[in-house]
Amino acid sequence: MARTESKMLPLGTQAPDFTLIDAVTNKPVSLKNVRGEKGTVVMFICNHCPFVKHVNDELVRICNDYRVTGFGFVGINSNDIIKYPEDSPAEMWRTARRHSYPFPYLYDETQEIAKAYDAACTPDFYLFDDELKLVYRGQLDNSRPGNGIPVNGRDLREALDNILNNNPQRKDQKPSIGCNIKWKEAP
Repeated sequence: MARTESKMLPLGTQAPDFTLIDAVTNKPVSLKNVRGEKGTVVMFICNHCPFVKHVNDELVRICNDYRVTGFGFVGINSNDIIKYPEDSPAEMWRTARRHSYPFPYLYDETQEIAKAYDAACTPDFYLFDDELKLVYRGQLDNSRPGNGIPVNGRDLREALDNILNNNPQRKDQKPSIGCNIKWKEAP
């Protein structure tokens, strides 16, 4: 399994806008629709990546724990579904239902949104404040498939708590590590 690090979009970056189709409802969902009063978490995930499978349950727990405090959450899949049919919208629907995703799971067919966020891997996490300015990007926690460290969402949870408690964010944010986004070949 290839290990790709996130590119670490500069802090302070304004959240790129999007409107994509939710694989569960088959309806368009925009950044405005998922934006939280306190902040917004944008997650680039997919169905087949072992790194995402490893953290799926914790993603659901974090969303359930923090959305009641004013945070919005969204998952985006930008993978090439021709080469990776297990990431198709039909499979996204199945994955979202199987894990009871409490967030919209959007399909980025053109891959333009992944490019706008400079996303590189799955999972890749971005936390924006109430003004949609980037305050955290990087890993969920130190756990990886097979390393024996329990999944607890420590890094993302700390960043969310920092917003809730008006504390500064850590300067030493670690990149996420996962499968590379499966880019389409240029026409």
